[in-house]
Amino acid sequence: MDNADLQGLTLSRFIAGYWRLLDWQMTPQQRLAFLESHLAMGISSCDHANIYGDYQCEAAFGEALRLKPALRDQLQLISKCGICLPGSQGHALPHYNTDASHIVAQVERSLTQLGTDYLDLLLIHRPDPLMDADEVAGAFEQLQHQGKVRYFGVSNFTPSQFDLLQSRLSLPLVTNQIEISPLNMAPLHDGTLDHLQMQRLRPMAWSCLGGGRLFHPEDPTARRIRAELQQIGEEIGAEGIDQVLYAWLLALPSQPLPILGTGKLERIRSAVAAQSLSLSREQWFRIWVAATGHNVP
Repeated sequence: MDNADLQGLTLSRFIAGYWRLLDWQMTPQQRLAFLESHLAMGISSCDHANIYGDYQCEAAFGEALRLKPALRDQLQLISKCGICLPGSQGHALPHYNTDASHIVAQVERSLTQLGTDYLDLLLIHRPDPLMDADEVAGAFEQLQHQGKVRYFGVSNFTPSQFDLLQSRLSLPLVTNQIEISPLNMAPLHDGTLDHLQMQRLRPMAWSCLGGGRLFHPEDPTARRIRAELQQIGEEIGAEGIDQVLYAWLLALPSQPLPILGTGKLERIRSAVAAQSLSLSREQWFRIWVAATGHNVP
């Protein structure tokens, strides 16, 4: 599997998403086996966030990694911060916090939870209307100078929000992690993917299967998309509609890196195999039409 270069940071073509790790109900030994299995498939990048699993997913991953710490050198560990949730952290209201002290404290916590000395990539999880770009830039540069984070990016940012933060940084933002699927095509048309392609940056793509909505039997849009994916899958010899969807995503010129949020190795193998599939332009646009409900203008 080809890897992706993001301004010097090398990530795997697909990324293992660990936001549902606790739902998989694995023992530490099973988590380690899962990690080793997707690493053997060429998926070396692991996506986390401090809030996942009520702030506990990173600790569960770290517990597994401590069983075989030598694996750390083969991995790229990604985390996100900036969202504050009620629950174990005691916040009364969900909100955002991109104060420098909060960013630094959350990175320190992620390092402890994951059992590592550094993050390969840190992202601001959501745009914060109270974000002081100079303050965030100072936190990023401090963390890089201390060797605690190697690269930085954002998640769910608009092009202008991305450019604002980049304007205050002496180091490059390397990606914008965004939701992309036939059920959320806004980034294809609102300038987000255009902006990344202009900067020669590759987005990380989350919720590529629409967060399960693709398989909802009562959703008319999902039904249209499923039917088209099924037909095209038969035409190109795909194993399932998820493979067709990944082939559709991989065809985008911004070259997104799909995040796979599954704990099932067979689904990961299927996604990786989608790299061998190719859609014609007409097939690609048939999925676009199914998603929008109308032909192109």
